[in-house]
Amino acid sequence: MTRRQINQMSLKFDSRSNNESFARQTVAAFAAQLDPTIDELNDIKTAVSEAVTNCIVHAYREQMGYITVTVRLFDTNEVQITIKDRGCGIPDVKQAMQPMFTTGDSERSGMGFTIMESFMDRLRITSRQGMGTLVTMTKRISMRPKRDG
Repeated sequence: MTRRQINQMSLKFDSRSNNESFARQTVAAFAAQLDPTIDELNDIKTAVSEAVTNCIVHAYREQMGYITVTVRLFDTNEVQITIKDRGCGIPDVKQAMQPMFTTGDSERSGMGFTIMESFMDRLRITSRQGMGTLVTMTKRISMRPKRDG
């Protein structure tokens, strides 16, 4: 079955920590077109928060950069979210995806990718050192019965 894109939006913003909330809320508002449950919206917001925070904390570390978030909605009731940075890149993606692994300080849990994986249906990470990272997450939204009205 081929899926057809029905809508798309993109954001580009500075890698400032206060923009994480902006990204989370904006993605959730856009995804609301698919009529997700509150739990599905919360899953999306949590995964976006983790991905954007990774860009801020790990990709750019002590420097400022840009984060680009693109959201695509499909007629299969799926939402695909890509979060891209042009930061330092991840030397070993497989290692970075291991629970408890972090390149951050002792305040970091090392659970970001694990959380993204648990809240989304699919997670793909591609990264090149010195070039940046692209995180692609997909979630299928449950089809709820249409309300008469």
